[in-house]
Amino acid sequence: MATNKAMMTTLALGAAYLLRNEKSRTKLMSQFKAMGGSSKSKTAEQQKSLTLG
Repeated sequence: MATNKAMMTTLALGAAYLLRNEKSRTKLMSQFKAMGGSSKSKTAEQQKSLTLG
């Protein structure tokens, strides 16, 4: 139970920090977009390789 409470506290503090700091929020969103774009391109490449060979 103590671990769960500590984890939730950490999550809440991180969310509060992101709400107050626009630069960090923008950086985090760009990182998520980059990760999302890379996974989509990898799946497209995998599909091409499956159809070709």
